[in-house]
Amino acid sequence: MMQPPANLGTTLACVALGANLGDCERTIASALSALAQLSGTTAIAVAPVIRTTPVDAPENSPDFLNTVAILRTPIAPLALLDQLMRIEREHGRDRAREAFHGPRTLDLDLILYGDLVMQTDRLTLPHPRMHTRAFVLEPLCAIAPHAVHPVLGLSAQALLNRLKET
Repeated sequence: MMQPPANLGTTLACVALGANLGDCERTIASALSALAQLSGTTAIAVAPVIRTTPVDAPENSPDFLNTVAILRTPIAPLALLDQLMRIEREHGRDRAREAFHGPRTLDLDLILYGDLVMQTDRLTLPHPRMHTRAFVLEPLCAIAPHAVHPVLGLSAQALLNRLKET
């Protein structure tokens, strides 16, 4: 797919937040504050934080705290991804040293960016596994149950219902 233009105007973006190392509540709150401070960005809604069991994680991994934030932002998707990775690093995440699916101080995933569908070597939108993850869909449904997955054409609530059935 082609890369989107550098400036797409103001867009609603959904970011999933998770943490399971350190003071997770403080980390999530600090990350939400950092997201709201991104240039021209406003947090429109933030879901209640939920506690979840790690998925595909090594045995004895601590539970995660998870939430989703909806941002109104002028930042283009790849630039926003860079900002998310910067915020992760500022909160102690070192992707090079951590185990795949292992514990982490902070995980920020760009889940949706408006109705944009894109695939690059760095970013796939919508997030390729969002529809299989209750820890993303449950908080998303708390604030935007009618948000539509632009590839599957189903609402977040329909995706969550389908996931619970399987």
